Amino acid sequence: MQVTAHRYGYSRVVGCSFDEALERTRKTLQQQGFGVQAEINISTALHEKLGVNVPRQVILGACNPQLAHQALEVEPEISLLLPCNVTVRQSGANVEVSVINAEKLMEFAGKPELKPLAVEASRRLQAVLENI
Repeated sequence: MQVTAHRYGYSRVVGCSFDEALERTRKTLQQQGFGVQAEINISTALHEKLGVNVPRQVILGACNPQLAHQALEVEPEISLLLPCNVTVRQSGANVEVSVINAEKLMEFAGKPELKPLAVEASRRLQAVLENI
């Protein structure tokens, strides 16, 4: 299945169950040097807090320590834009995995020194989509 570009990220429909997609996403993030620092089950949270039912969706806060450290050295306030979000979402009969476009995200900082780091983070995140 192909990777699709969106306004601020990329996505791919995967041919497996939600739980398998979530596990494969975690594993592939690790292979690309990312650790999952936070996990938010947004569908459960919305059900518990608002009583609404939405399709299953989990947000993974992924961080590559080396890239994050380098970015923080350039711009300490960049921590407001970290970690990189990755989502696994049930979309009808399909499961879609999406990653943030780190290049677009880093544009907010307005620091050209961050561009190579953002390019590398985007490359690795797109590799996650291509390899799950």
